[in-house]
Amino acid sequence: MPPEGLFSAANMLAIAGWLALLVAPRSRPVTWHLAGLAIPALLSALYAVLFALHAPGAEGGFSSLAGVRALFGRDGLLLAGWVHYLAFDLFLGAWMCRRAAAEGMNPWLLRLCLPPTFLVGPVGLLLFLGLRTALVKETRA
Repeated sequence: MPPEGLFSAANMLAIAGWLALLVAPRSRPVTWHLAGLAIPALLSALYAVLFALHAPGAEGGFSSLAGVRALFGRDGLLLAGWVHYLAFDLFLGAWMCRRAAAEGMNPWLLRLCLPPTFLVGPVGLLLFLGLRTALVKETRA
């Protein structure tokens, strides 16, 4: 499959996981099995294959910003980097859903955190952690 096709397929797979989390953020099959394991594992396998195929002989590396720029100058490695984001952000979203359910967080508050986690992962995580902290303080008061 050409890189654009893999890009589209990986995006659609990740979006399916995110939609499942939004629809059923307290469903164990969704948060543990589908979005928490199956889809991130498939994306991780794709990442591993892409990296193994495209990293040998690539210029650059991870020791400097210029090295990372050079490394991701190859479409295959740029795609691998994107798939890496998709896998880890979805894994994080599923973890957030499990924590929220375990801690009794309102699912609508959690749903506010999921889109930013999908789009800008660390921002969504900060929002989730901030809400958790505020809720814990409110509960203690």
